Amino acid sequence: MIARLAGTLAERAAEHAVVDVGGVGYLVHLSAASAAGLPAEGGRVALRVFTNVRQDAIELFGFATEDEESVFRALIHVKGVGPRAAQNILSGIEPRDLARAVAQADVARLTKVPGVGKKTAERLVVELKEKLAVLARAAGPAPRAGGDVLDQLSQALVNLGYKPAQAEQVVDALRGEAEGRPLDDLLREGLKRLRA
Repeated sequence: MIARLAGTLAERAAEHAVVDVGGVGYLVHLSAASAAGLPAEGGRVALRVFTNVRQDAIELFGFATEDEESVFRALIHVKGVGPRAAQNILSGIEPRDLARAVAQADVARLTKVPGVGKKTAERLVVELKEKLAVLARAAGPAPRAGGDVLDQLSQALVNLGYKPAQAEQVVDALRGEAEGRPLDDLLREGLKRLRA
């Protein structure tokens, strides 16, 4: 089982990256947050990895942080949530925000995550409340609306080659619309504005 990869970033995309380790390229599926934190192609990268073995494929899911990996591992034990769905959930909400929403039984917040309906949100609350309690306590009180995702948006735009001033301009323009929106949605909107 592969638990960690460290090497050179050979390719990057919105939902995956190829990490070159000793001449072998490993395709690693990533959440939007982990993908946004990657260096430019050719840069050094280290990712925590979950190896998913299926009858027809072996897939690697990567994480930039321990929090994201532990929440992913908790999510895949929820009935009806597989690795791809767990990665999509983590693309729509930060691990600590998810833990906080589960701890507070905030079904309304959870249903704002793309792909999470009311029944899935209720299942997450019931099945993950105890598993994510420590992370929820570490998360503390709710941050100002949209703050974390806007910081990630700015970093993602800079990583894609835009100047920090351009990234900040987009962040300022989207500040009023950021609450409850996932990073990938804001990133698409930001790129549209930059290309206009």
